[in-house]
Amino acid sequence: MMCFAHVDVQQSAFAESEEDYYRLVSIMTSKAQTKSRSQNWKPAPGDLVLEVSGMAVLDERRLAVTIRKGEIWILDGVYDEPPKNVTYKRFATALHEPLGLIWKDNSFYTVQRSELTRIRDTDGDEVADEYLTVAKGWGVTGHYHEYAYGPKLDHQGNMWLTLNIGLGLKQEHKQRAVHEPTLGFSQGRWRGWGMKCTPEGKLIPVCAGMRSPSGLGVNRAGDMFYTDQQGNWVATNTLHHMRKGAFFHHVEALASMNLKGSPIQGIKTIPNGLPFPEAMRRFPQLKPPAVWFPYKKVGQSTTDIMLDNSGGKFGPFDGQLFIGEFTQAAMQRVFLEKIDGQYQGACFPFRAGFASAVLRMDQGTDGSVFVGLSNRGWSSLGTASYGLQRLIWTRKIPFEIKEMRAQPDGFELEFTKPVDTKTATDPRSYKMKSYTYTYHSSYGSDEILAKELTFENLTASADGLKVKLKIKGLRELYVHELQADGVRSSDGQSLLHPQAYYTLNQIPK
Repeated sequence: MMCFAHVDVQQSAFAESEEDYYRLVSIMTSKAQTKSRSQNWKPAPGDLVLEVSGMAVLDERRLAVTIRKGEIWILDGVYDEPPKNVTYKRFATALHEPLGLIWKDNSFYTVQRSELTRIRDTDGDEVADEYLTVAKGWGVTGHYHEYAYGPKLDHQGNMWLTLNIGLGLKQEHKQRAVHEPTLGFSQGRWRGWGMKCTPEGKLIPVCAGMRSPSGLGVNRAGDMFYTDQQGNWVATNTLHHMRKGAFFHHVEALASMNLKGSPIQGIKTIPNGLPFPEAMRRFPQLKPPAVWFPYKKVGQSTTDIMLDNSGGKFGPFDGQLFIGEFTQAAMQRVFLEKIDGQYQGACFPFRAGFASAVLRMDQGTDGSVFVGLSNRGWSSLGTASYGLQRLIWTRKIPFEIKEMRAQPDGFELEFTKPVDTKTATDPRSYKMKSYTYTYHSSYGSDEILAKELTFENLTASADGLKVKLKIKGLRELYVHELQADGVRSSDGQSLLHPQAYYTLNQIPK
């Protein structure tokens, strides 16, 4: 096995920080930081308050953004380095907290609190003069937590949106809510649901059980996903495949179960206080996430979803999903695969150090990623409260676990660079454990039923890019956490991120 003293000497010749591979350019960030969870949130004086809540790349020069106060701005010159001559033009105003943006058919579409809206300029003066309701029909009781997110487009032209649950409704809110008598839940109409709007404008409820589903995104196959954030009924942050009739975790969404058009009916009891795999056995409508994000290890509050669709312009992860992170002001990376028609996969740390909470992401025409920031006084790392940054690949390949695939007897790792076979096939280079979470009405969950796993055999491919880990004791519906600190590349480099977290919903046959 390679001597670690020798490794340390060699590593001094290698770039080993995230910045060496993906560098940040600040286009605009607030000049002053507000205190976390400030009761009297105020922007920096004199700033355009660029609390980016939605983004749409328009071309090789321009980016459109929504901001929390209810406006759409068009920014020109955002690709310039340094971005000293960016221009800002207000396109639309008087929106109610828009939390998403797409550009389609010469129009902008955004989800406001109470509707999906089409906005366009009909007279060519670059200012919106037409605001049309495309779809509405979900409840707004007046509760502060009733955010509405989207839209995002699938490959059939449907626009998808997600609706926050209201947390702890008071009587004044319940008067405007729907009530499900068997379970006793009250929520605004369709709150905690994922909806799609067809090209003909029909709003269809698709799936339910969401708490704070602030991220939406489509993968290369055209399937829609959303992220959720830890809280009551939600053990830790998650990524879910949205499909008809699926129920995910937050039970108060079932207040709308009996409404016309609901694809979910007949739920009469809810398990509470059980390990998630056991809760699934007792609650057959409950579907597991495609990916669990272990708390604090891979973020604390997931947000947006972005497909790297750049064909390699953003580095070696083309086709994978990138996930925004609010509290830690970061981005994570996700590899997905299908086993028996269902998604599962692994998440990896990717890039930290943004100026504020990462709320929105969109990929530029050159493959770089625009990152919209806003923490609105909630806690997040960083030096600002809001702004816009751009993440650029430096053309250097980081040594990373690119993919982690489930096998009948373990996992197969694929790396971005050839490995040193000696360290990559040494069991001492790895550690693995599996664990699950408690499904309950309390806030979040610890990792429970943890078990250390044993490596029985490790083999590397001839090209050094893949390593098979034969492992004893795999468990379905458990997270399998891998630490690969001892693995080196063929030229002696350590992994930039040696951690991987695979959600093993099904063991392949």
